[in-house]
Amino acid sequence: MFENLSERLERSFKILKGEGKITEINVAETLKDIRRALLDADVSYKVAKDFCDRVKEKAMGQNVLTAVKPQQMMVKIVHDELADFMGSDSSDINLKGSPAVVLVAGLNGSGKTTFSAKLAHQVKSKKGMKVLLAACDTFRPAAIEQLKTLGAQINVDVYSIEGEQDPVKVATSAIAQARRDGVSVVIVDTAGRLSVDKELMDEISLMHSTVHPTETLFVVDAMTGQDAVETAKAFQQAIDFDGVVLTKMDGDTRGGAALSIKAVTGKPIKFISQGEKVETLDVFHPKRIADRILGMGDVVTLVEKAQEQFDEQQARAVKKKIAKNQFNLNDFYDQLQQVKKMGSAKDLASMLPGMDKALKDVDIPDDAYKGTEAIIHSMTPFEREHPEAINGSRRKRIADGSGTNIAEVNKLLKQFESTKKMMKMAMDGSLASRLKNFRQR
Repeated sequence: MFENLSERLERSFKILKGEGKITEINVAETLKDIRRALLDADVSYKVAKDFCDRVKEKAMGQNVLTAVKPQQMMVKIVHDELADFMGSDSSDINLKGSPAVVLVAGLNGSGKTTFSAKLAHQVKSKKGMKVLLAACDTFRPAAIEQLKTLGAQINVDVYSIEGEQDPVKVATSAIAQARRDGVSVVIVDTAGRLSVDKELMDEISLMHSTVHPTETLFVVDAMTGQDAVETAKAFQQAIDFDGVVLTKMDGDTRGGAALSIKAVTGKPIKFISQGEKVETLDVFHPKRIADRILGMGDVVTLVEKAQEQFDEQQARAVKKKIAKNQFNLNDFYDQLQQVKKMGSAKDLASMLPGMDKALKDVDIPDDAYKGTEAIIHSMTPFEREHPEAINGSRRKRIADGSGTNIAEVNKLLKQFESTKKMMKMAMDGSLASRLKNFRQR
């Protein structure tokens, strides 16, 4: 995400490296390179020009402190302007109503159905609200089945009417059913449509005026770049949506849509979606995205993801096991499953400052943990509970059973021991600190 733009901006800032002060000449040269970087990222020319004009105005008006180098000052100004262009603060969705109705619209293939399920999962798991998915894509043959499959995965009911071709009727019936069942939120998944197709645009406009949604979201494939902005303007005229959802942010996207949509439509980006798993939906935080574009990482989001998967009861049980030196490979496997739920290994690592550059040419597959899981699955219950009993012959059997080799089994066991020691040291350090504080009182 934003990999190429990050590299280009980094090169732009190097123009100021070694400069003693900010001048009109070196700022102009830097901004010329930044404008090229933005255009290469598929940002519209007008947005790129406005952005650079605002950066120039701020840069030339800055009294640079002697402790701050011009290059550092320019990074700070660009960071703040990037965040401002993308909306400054995150925007929540409106879920007030009986029920609240969220209308999901967008182009063909933009990922509306998958997003609808992800949103349902997030509303249900994080807000504790009862959700109903309304299958109103009556054009695509497999759309209803796809939504039902996703609904079953997250244990959310899907409303559909067999043979009904009128999506407005399906939506109004779903809302009526939700009222009867005491459902808090209805998410309406609509058919994809082209902005040039007047009949389909009239239909989504009719649905919008009929169901009176409390929240209307425009879903757009981030890889479409400037085209996404033009499409957003057409949909804005038809349904005056409340916010934008950028999907496929894990693809080969240059970031133009994220930087342009808010500036052009005035509507905030509310969510970004990466991958197919229902957990891979994040609230859009402009300042954090600006951090990532400029290679500063996103530690706050990483911590939030960890907290979401944190099981306090399980953590207490693990602490007791560590204290008694009983932490085993079953516990290690459980910890691995929690990490997996946070997202792909590469995406998590990229949230650490500087790691995006370190991992640029490193291919970390989504199933990076597959070999580790296979090795643990090949162990007997006794071996998982007593790793110290795994001798040479057992290691060979485990390697053969998992489709790996003895070196990989040895590597896993070494990793397990290192993790165990680190957790013990962390716990001992925490205990020592508490004792010290107690004595000081």
